[in-house]
Amino acid sequence: MLKIHPTPTPSTEWPTAVLEKNREEEVAWYNALLPPTFHLPLPGPTLAFLVLSTPAMFDRALKPFLQSRHLQRLTDPVDQCVAYHLGRIRENLPELQIEVIADYEVHPNRRPKILAQTAAHVAGAAYYYQRKDVEADPWGDQHISGVCMHPRYGGWFAIRGVVLLPGIEVPGLPPTKPLDCVPTRADRITLLEGFNFHWRDWTYRDAVTPQERYSEEQKAYFSTPPAQRLAALGLARPSEDPSSASPELPFTTLKPKKPHNVSRARGWLSPSASPPASPGP
Repeated sequence: MLKIHPTPTPSTEWPTAVLEKNREEEVAWYNALLPPTFHLPLPGPTLAFLVLSTPAMFDRALKPFLQSRHLQRLTDPVDQCVAYHLGRIRENLPELQIEVIADYEVHPNRRPKILAQTAAHVAGAAYYYQRKDVEADPWGDQHISGVCMHPRYGGWFAIRGVVLLPGIEVPGLPPTKPLDCVPTRADRITLLEGFNFHWRDWTYRDAVTPQERYSEEQKAYFSTPPAQRLAALGLARPSEDPSSASPELPFTTLKPKKPHNVSRARGWLSPSASPPASPGP
């Protein structure tokens, strides 16, 4: 059984490790990368925020959450923790219309509701490296998925979702380009090959020298298959192992105080813009 060493006291404050501040974007920047069929049906200047988790999230948010009474047995603990804290955004801003889409949410046909890596790139939070970024690439007909790199954390972070603010428009917001932190062709090849073929050894995450990495405890947790994590924590018997596919959690169904026209019938999806999510958080 995996033992999670507890923090002394569950924090009652907003864990800053969960939300990377100043990663705002306009919906138009995202829609510009997508064919019209997949545009988010909001005015272009609508304000949105990208939510990232850093390595500190494990100790500052997940552990206190596991010690709380909020955990449900049949869903992934990290997804529940993120949902809980994102839900607190609306609790603390009751005067605003807020729509939250988590990175794991999918439509009934299993199509993702957001392309998290594309959103991170247009927000300027992390550079989304794709095959097209390697001139004369060496992979022939192999499928090569892209991956985001953060300028401070390298690959030791996760994209958790998007917070949309319908009705708040910022037409003068200047776009922020993500920092190209893996600038050479050779390093991009190493990064993409590490991510696609050797992601289990964690080394691709060090393509950028990080300020902070996951602890060994955190790596052990995330190396456990999602369907077995509750059991590994002693929170479920093997026969009760949760499905690796997380159901929608409460914050995804919050309704604004006033009606608005945000539809989830069309998600942030582009077949050519973003590959499947990273196999590790």
